[in-house]
Amino acid sequence: MIVMKFGGTSVGDTRAIERVAGIVTERLTQKPVVVVSAMAKVTDQLLTMAKAAGSGDRKTALKLSRELRERHYNTAGELLGTALFTEFHSDLGDDFESLDELLRGISAVGELTPRTTDHVAAYGEMLSSKLVAAALSAHGLLSTMVDSRKCIVTDNAHTRATPLFDETNDRLRAHVLPLLNSGRVPLMGGFIGATKAGITTTIGRGGSDFSAAIVGAGLDAEKIEIWTDVDGMMTTDPNICPDARRIKVISFDEAAELAYFGAKVLHPATVLPAIQKNIPVYILNSRNPSCEGTRIAARAPACRNFFKAIAAKRRITIVDVAAPRMLLAHGFLKSIFDAFDRHRIPVDVVSTSEVSVSLTVDSNESIPALAADLAKLADVKYEGRKAIVCLVGENLREVPGIAGRVFGELSDLKIRMISQGASEINLTFVIEEDAVPWVIQRLHRVFFSELDPAVFA
Repeated sequence: MIVMKFGGTSVGDTRAIERVAGIVTERLTQKPVVVVSAMAKVTDQLLTMAKAAGSGDRKTALKLSRELRERHYNTAGELLGTALFTEFHSDLGDDFESLDELLRGISAVGELTPRTTDHVAAYGEMLSSKLVAAALSAHGLLSTMVDSRKCIVTDNAHTRATPLFDETNDRLRAHVLPLLNSGRVPLMGGFIGATKAGITTTIGRGGSDFSAAIVGAGLDAEKIEIWTDVDGMMTTDPNICPDARRIKVISFDEAAELAYFGAKVLHPATVLPAIQKNIPVYILNSRNPSCEGTRIAARAPACRNFFKAIAAKRRITIVDVAAPRMLLAHGFLKSIFDAFDRHRIPVDVVSTSEVSVSLTVDSNESIPALAADLAKLADVKYEGRKAIVCLVGENLREVPGIAGRVFGELSDLKIRMISQGASEINLTFVIEEDAVPWVIQRLHRVFFSELDPAVFA
């Protein structure tokens, strides 16, 4: 049994969904469970209409909903025969009537809560899973849509819910395994779940990858396939370096590090359930299914290159906390991290001295409130428009002079923070955001001029 996840661009229009049907057909003997994202850009449109409704602009919200309805109707009409489309049209109409009623309610109240945000955002995956399931049936496959909210059980942290794995695994076995055993293709929407009480939640943007890994781990899949619109993980962003090359195989740890620090091919949390079950993950291209993609495994073969890839995470803010009066005071660091915890702001990179701490966080609207809270402890400054550059490779601690070689190439660059040693597999530093293209091009030219053919394509 395998899990196949198709992203938004892979189900973005009629031709894309027909490609999906062909790819799934080729894997029928492997008993696939299919997980789909919302159609491309649909989640963004849903969130925009939710915000419009929350601000009292019901007209704009309903106009956006009509546009979305028309897009799904047109795609369904092109994909399905007359009989199937007639049946699907009614079902789709009910969903959009429900969405419009929700938007009217949000507009009447004049407030958009995280709970209602999740309720609106979930329509993207609900609609796409129904549409793709109908398309698979039109192509002669025995496909059944499974409502993910009946399987993925989460806590109630709306917009970024955490799965409850024991309950989820029980539900997956109850709802999905019987379909597989009867020769059907279960099809689920990613990104969405529900609390134990049945209230709709989402597991964060990009969470469809995570959903696929949750399903794969819960059902002990042989492998998890993440189908996207690129040939796999690359040595760096090809939009910055056109000579970026595909990575054939990479370790779980390396892939997770790259994903967290800006590689957009998969969601950072994707590999976690797979690691626990030692399930290989494949990154594949739905527009080029003959390409072998990238295999992510527990352990990767030794590589002659120092690094496997370079990633950059933009829109970073540095928070500097300096407290001379707290010199060597017990609990200072704990107090700082407690403040980050209260504001639910994750930290990426940390640098400390006796009396000061510098931390990097994703730039967001919560930072002024965090700074005000930290100001009770110490002097606080924060500065945005920074970026984190991360070079990933195996056993970097054991490579003499590797930091010197990297920073020797960047001797004319202002570097704000450096982190090496906390992890065996990465070397990380913080720079001005507008320097990212130049830095990546320079490092890629130096460290990827010759490639190990066993690891890179």
